[in-house]
Amino acid sequence: MGKVNEEDILWDLAKNCIAKLGFVDCVVYLVDHENNLLVQKAAYGPKNPKDRKLYKPVEINIGDGITGHVAQSGQAEIIKDTSKDIRYIEDDALRLSEICVPISYEGTIYGVIDCEHPQANFFTDHHLKMLSAIASICAIKMKSIRDNLALMEEKDRLLEIKEEMLELKLKTLNSQLNPHFVFNSLNSIQYFITTEKKKLALEYLSTFSKLVRFYLNQLERDTVSLREEIEMLNAFLKLQKLRYDGSFNYGVTILEGSDKVDEATIPSLVVQTLFENVIERSMSKQQKNQLFNIDFKVLDNSVIMKVQHKSPNMDSFTENHPEHRESILQWEDQINLLNSIKNYTIAYTITEVPDEKGHLRNIILKLPNLI
Repeated sequence: MGKVNEEDILWDLAKNCIAKLGFVDCVVYLVDHENNLLVQKAAYGPKNPKDRKLYKPVEINIGDGITGHVAQSGQAEIIKDTSKDIRYIEDDALRLSEICVPISYEGTIYGVIDCEHPQANFFTDHHLKMLSAIASICAIKMKSIRDNLALMEEKDRLLEIKEEMLELKLKTLNSQLNPHFVFNSLNSIQYFITTEKKKLALEYLSTFSKLVRFYLNQLERDTVSLREEIEMLNAFLKLQKLRYDGSFNYGVTILEGSDKVDEATIPSLVVQTLFENVIERSMSKQQKNQLFNIDFKVLDNSVIMKVQHKSPNMDSFTENHPEHRESILQWEDQINLLNSIKNYTIAYTITEVPDEKGHLRNIILKLPNLI
C-alpha cells in the first residue's frame, strides 16, 4: 500500500507476497488494452533469476491460454492438471498445476497473477482466497496510482492550455496595438491638435484611450458583454477609418428581435481579432470606397454576427499574403483552443462573390451566448 508506482507494486507482490505462500513459480502480467495483450512485468521463481529481471519475458494475446482466458473473463481459475487442459501454454517449463487470479476492481482488469507448480492438484480453495485478497488490494492501489497520474496529467494539460491561452491573448494584444495602428492614430490626433481642431482631437484621444484600456482589461477576462464589445468595435473602426483617411465606411446594427442584447455575453477578443485581420487585409492595397455593414443578432444560446464587405476590387481573403494568412491562422488557433477547452462551438464562414459593382465578401460568425 505504500508503493508509489506500478512496477514497485508488482515486484512487491511477487517477491514479498507470493514468495511467502510457498509457491515455486509466479508471474504477474499487466493488461495492455491498446494492443489486447498480457505482458509479463514481475515474477518469483525461475522467471526471475536476479533482482528485477525477467527471463525471456513473453506476451500473450488476451483470450489465449489459461492466463489470457482469465484476463478476458475476469474469473479466477484453478487448473488441477494442466496436461488435460488444451488451453495450457508452456513457458519456461511444464508444470501440472496452475492458478490464475485477475487483478481487477470495479469491472476493470489491470492484470493477472499466474502461479504454477510441478505437482498436480497442488492449489486449493484456500490459496485462491489468499491470492484473490492480494489481487484486490493490488488492484485498488493500482487504480489509486493511475487516478493520481491522470489527475496530474490533467493538471499539466490545463496549465499548458492556460499558458497557451495567455500566449494567444498576448499575441492578440500585440496585433491590436501594433506600432502602425498606435502611431498612426496618435499622429492623426496630433494633426487635429496642430490644426486647432481641439474638439476632434479630444474626441479621438478619448476613443483611443478607451480602446487601449479595453484591450488591457481583456487580458484578465475570458468573456465580454456584447454591448461593450459592440461599443469597442465602433471605437476600433472609428480609429481605423481615421488612420486610413476615410478609405472605408461602416455601419453596426443590432437586428430586430435581439431584445436581450444587454444580457448577452460572448468570448472575449474573438470579434476584435477578426476585425483586426479584416481591416488590415482589406486596406493593404489602399483601395477607396469600401463599405462594411455589420449586423448582430442575439438568440437564446448564440450571437450571430454577419459582416458584409463591399469593395470595387478584392483579392481572396488569404491568398498571396503570407502575413495576413499567418494572422488569420492565429485567429483560427484561438477559436480551436476555445472550442476545445470551453466547448464553445464557435463557427464561421467566409464567402466571396463578384457583383456588378465590384466584389462582395460575407463573413458569418456564430458565437455562444454565455448568459
